[in-house]
Amino acid sequence: MSKKTRKKGGVLDFIERVGNKLPHPYILFLWLCLILAVISCILSLKGTSVINPTTGDTVMVQNLLSQNGIKWLLTNLLSNFQTFTPLGLVLAMQMAIGFSERVGLLNTAMRKAILGVPMWALTATVLFLGINGSIASEASIIVVPSLAAAAFAAVGMHPIAGLLAGYAATNAGFTASLIPAGTDVLLSGVTDSTAKLMDPNFVVNPTCNWYFMIVSTFMLTVVGVWTNKVFIVPRLGEYKGPAAEKESDISAAEGKGLKAAGIFTLAYIALFAALTIPKNGMMRGDDGTVLNGTLIKGLVPILIIFFILVGVVYGVVAGTLKKADDVPAYMAESLTSLTGYIVLVFVIAQFIDMFAYTNLGMIIAVNSAELLQAAGFTGLPMIIFFILLCCVVNLFMTSGSAKWYIFAPILVPMMMTLGYSPAFAQVIYRIGDSCTNAITPIYPYIPIALGMAKKYDKDFGMGSLIALMLPYALTFLASWILLMIAWVVFNLPLGPGATVFM
Repeated sequence: MSKKTRKKGGVLDFIERVGNKLPHPYILFLWLCLILAVISCILSLKGTSVINPTTGDTVMVQNLLSQNGIKWLLTNLLSNFQTFTPLGLVLAMQMAIGFSERVGLLNTAMRKAILGVPMWALTATVLFLGINGSIASEASIIVVPSLAAAAFAAVGMHPIAGLLAGYAATNAGFTASLIPAGTDVLLSGVTDSTAKLMDPNFVVNPTCNWYFMIVSTFMLTVVGVWTNKVFIVPRLGEYKGPAAEKESDISAAEGKGLKAAGIFTLAYIALFAALTIPKNGMMRGDDGTVLNGTLIKGLVPILIIFFILVGVVYGVVAGTLKKADDVPAYMAESLTSLTGYIVLVFVIAQFIDMFAYTNLGMIIAVNSAELLQAAGFTGLPMIIFFILLCCVVNLFMTSGSAKWYIFAPILVPMMMTLGYSPAFAQVIYRIGDSCTNAITPIYPYIPIALGMAKKYDKDFGMGSLIALMLPYALTFLASWILLMIAWVVFNLPLGPGATVFM
């Protein structure tokens, strides 16, 4: 690629300047808590209220700065944090997946999958694994692009084309996966909490978007292959740079460990199939259905146990797990990356519960729904509007969970008021939040991607990355919107027991 002069004062520079001026999410949520308190005081003094469309009760704004409000905050400060549902789920999932990563299972599996496929299937394999990389959390953003670049170079293809395919898959397609991952656990916990603002008995589980995300995984893989062939490869041209470092194949020990892990995986699946398929299977519900049974309701714990056990099997056979004491030690190591998240959760939990206490979620939802209905801005136009809104906000604030903590208390109740399910509101958010990850200048993994690319092209810069990621972002967004429209039109189930409409 020829060297390009970066244009100053353009839209991308504006986005970067604004994004860099945003405070740390912890400070941002402290400000949001303060702003929320002031707003609740003003609206309470004005006597703002709405009629709950579900119960017919009058809902008034609760003043956080009143005597009762301050008393509530001080007496619930610790319990708000202790009862924050997503925290325990995220910690448990990270311990299990982080352990599998620490013993080398995930890295070996990715290397084997990417470096062992024929040339014609290489791009699809990179994209498919990258999209499913959210199972391994953000580790895939580093592992998949680097391995993809080496694999492309090994078969005579442009290494940067492979790197970009891996980077697009692990970022723009981050929210999709064949099995529920940490993202599903985290987002559904917030969705469940905010749905209860409208209906205290409503339950949202981590599998509520499962069916939609399974289809999304295959769709994005196909769209990504097409984008790579039509837009990326022609733009990059023939690779004439330095030879790529040859990526070593997996060792004999790693191969034995991977084989043992594969056998264990099949046995694990077979066990739960045997406990579920029979009509009187113990994993079925009291009514005899799979939907209401232990398999679905306990899917997250089942996955946690799987990642721990399969990691143990791999580690023992491959020799990366020397003694039993290594298991808790490796789990503890895997949690070190979440220390910042735990600190952030403390203030986020306060904001969520403060928002619920004020009743502003209900009031905003009801008034917004009435306004949209009065303006005739409902249905698919409204849904697409919110997807695009999430895309734009993601350019300035990259933390997907932090944005959902802000959007969910407003979007979920409002969508419920309009007749849409919380699971569908979550889908809308996930589409918008995921697509623009790859073109966000303030994304923390951009420096890593640029460093990888400079191995093959020393002139590759921020502008190059954004320009080459834009086709992926736009094609993923367009195809995802079309898929979402099809889901609405045919009213397909989003997941077990989860529908588009209430």
